[in-house]
Amino acid sequence: MSGAHHHDHDHAHGHGHSHAPASFGRAFAVGIALNLAFVVVEAVYGVIAGSMALVADAGHNLSDVLGLVIAWIASILAARPPSARYTYGLKSSSILAALGNAAFLLVALGAILVETIRRLIDPEPVAGGPVMIVATIGIVINTATALMFMRGRKHDINIRGAYLHMAADAAVSAGVVVAGLLITLTGAQWIDPVTSLAIVGIIAVGTWGLLKDSLKMSMHAVPPGVDERRVRAFITGLSGVEAVHDLHIWPISTTETALTAHLVMPGGYPGDGFLHKLAHELEHDFGICHATVQVETLAGHDCALLSEHTV
Repeated sequence: MSGAHHHDHDHAHGHGHSHAPASFGRAFAVGIALNLAFVVVEAVYGVIAGSMALVADAGHNLSDVLGLVIAWIASILAARPPSARYTYGLKSSSILAALGNAAFLLVALGAILVETIRRLIDPEPVAGGPVMIVATIGIVINTATALMFMRGRKHDINIRGAYLHMAADAAVSAGVVVAGLLITLTGAQWIDPVTSLAIVGIIAVGTWGLLKDSLKMSMHAVPPGVDERRVRAFITGLSGVEAVHDLHIWPISTTETALTAHLVMPGGYPGDGFLHKLAHELEHDFGICHATVQVETLAGHDCALLSEHTV
């Protein structure tokens, strides 16, 4: 073949090693068991004591238990090997789990908010003592659970979600203790639903962050820890590379990032060493563990994906 339409395409694929955190199976199991038992205790005593704040916290903790279950299942699915149909395995299930967790929280928030508004309009007697005792137990359980997920919170949105939920729960339980004390000292029943509103606000803030991050991941947005402009500049600056186009960076899972790109190299295919070094540097410098590049040797060719507006 000859002429302006002649292309020489060489493909290469680089695999790095994921820096996903170690298995959190035991942390999930212990966290689920502790929190499920506490949900039952908190809901029962919330009804007995007439505390909407306790019931609200129990509802939130139940959504956290469901979230932990989903996240645990997703972490197991994400470890499954690729297949002929799922060529990346089931790694993206961890992204769906994060999105599901946010959805569960939103449903719980709606239910809590409706009942809290009803209590504000028509306050009911609240027993401050039991409220403080149960909430104190919650502080201990939620703090212990949060500590089990602390080491993995920077590497995985699922683990970060679990950690933040448990840490927030501990803070919320502390707020319920204060509310119980104030009710006991003042007898003001409106303190309980107002505290419940504050709990809803705190949960809403955390849920928004989780929902935003998981939605971006599900839409294949560039992960927060990766700067597309820096990656493009790095690749363009490599020896022999005249231009880069059709660059895509997206999350395979909550812990792994992939990249594909076309490299225009008029000097010809640079050899496997160049590609192996590129894959290593992309993983080391940008956390991109699955890199696939296509080498094109003719500048100004008619590659169908030359335009950055074409996908």
